[in-house]
Amino acid sequence: MSVVQHFDPKVISLLHDKIKLIHSDNGAIYLVGPISLPVNLHGETVTFQWYCWLNCKEVTEDYERIIAKLSASNLAELQQSSVLVYGDFAEADQALIRFHSICHTGDIFGSKRCDCGYQLKESLRQIKEYGHGALFYLANHEGRGIGLFSKAMAYILQENGYDTVDANLQLGFVDDSRDYSDAIKVLTALREKPVMLMTNNPKKLDALQKAGLMLDDRVAIWGDVSEYNQKYLQTKIARSGHLDDSSEGCCNND
Repeated sequence: MSVVQHFDPKVISLLHDKIKLIHSDNGAIYLVGPISLPVNLHGETVTFQWYCWLNCKEVTEDYERIIAKLSASNLAELQQSSVLVYGDFAEADQALIRFHSICHTGDIFGSKRCDCGYQLKESLRQIKEYGHGALFYLANHEGRGIGLFSKAMAYILQENGYDTVDANLQLGFVDDSRDYSDAIKVLTALREKPVMLMTNNPKKLDALQKAGLMLDDRVAIWGDVSEYNQKYLQTKIARSGHLDDSSEGCCNND
């Protein structure tokens, strides 16, 4: 027999105004926030406004019902995406955004096999300097969509001569299976005006344009190139179509 859980009305009241329902193709996206989040950014404390979202098949504005389900679900085994917002993101005439795919090795451990950790910190720095913007941190994008365990196996193949594209293909995956539809829905819920997208990846531009979003510009983000990731970066340009507009010419062969 299931147990009906009842919450303190004050708890529900505090949470209700911080939860927003966004309709999606597969049910609903529940967006919670904003939450003040002081971030250590290059030794300086910068306060962002943090949101997190959850996909759910059930569509309801009875948020107590949704909250009651969470304790029966092990959300820690799943991944939820989130977004850091800076400045007057909703109303500023221009705003800078980045869709950043989760990278356990680069973002957390600081791995130099890729440029993800650098791009994460650099995009936050540029958003802060620009004054208005948002960084979307996207779950289920590890290894361009293959997951962390599969990414570890792909790394073994890369250590044995395969490039980053062939490693994914040899494991039975496509080169890039990432989907940006949820992030785009959250973006449009937070801002209706045009944005500038920080990326080297034309697939992200295409996703925004196909969704009908207004783009003011694209901002390139290159850097932290080393002997450890040069082949990886060259492969992204040569085989994945990334735009090589680095001012350093970092990805050209010596």
